[in-house]
Amino acid sequence: MSENNFLVRQRFTAIINRYEIWKVDAEWNQTTLLGFAEQKRMKLREEIVFFTDDTKTHVLFRFKARNILDIKSIVDVFDGPGQIIGTFRKDWAASLLSSTWYLEQPGRPTLKGTERSMVYAIIRRFTDFGFIPYNFDYKTPDGRQALDITRKFGLRDTYRCTVDAPEYDTRVLQAVAVAMDALQNR
Repeated sequence: MSENNFLVRQRFTAIINRYEIWKVDAEWNQTTLLGFAEQKRMKLREEIVFFTDDTKTHVLFRFKARNILDIKSIVDVFDGPGQIIGTFRKDWAASLLSSTWYLEQPGRPTLKGTERSMVYAIIRRFTDFGFIPYNFDYKTPDGRQALDITRKFGLRDTYRCTVDAPEYDTRVLQAVAVAMDALQNR
């Protein structure tokens, strides 16, 4: 198991999406809080800020959509001081059947993320059952696995994130993992 693996756990709240990002051991037990993320709902431009913890005193990084309510919008990931460290975007045409995302980071090959099961993807488009698996594989152009995001069944959304390409910035990978829940309206 990679030391870069992490767990994303959604907190229950009525108005705001909140997430905890945890470092994990070999059995996927939470060991160290890596960050706390918060998204206010009903904003015209999607934005989530990642803090060191829920006191929200120190910003680690953030992501923000470039455009307002644009289905083709690119989402930029910024470090604490505000420099872009990566981007991701949804391929809306391909996502009609199976959600497809692209993650870009300067100096690295573009990763393509797709839902692992076309059958589950299609079923999910016609039902609202929360127990249907929701899993993504992000791969390099040559087919090498870079990031695996697996949703675990439970009362709150929890995602196991397996990092197979440690050369990618963990903050960008954590941002896209949270986006899989927040921006997919999970």
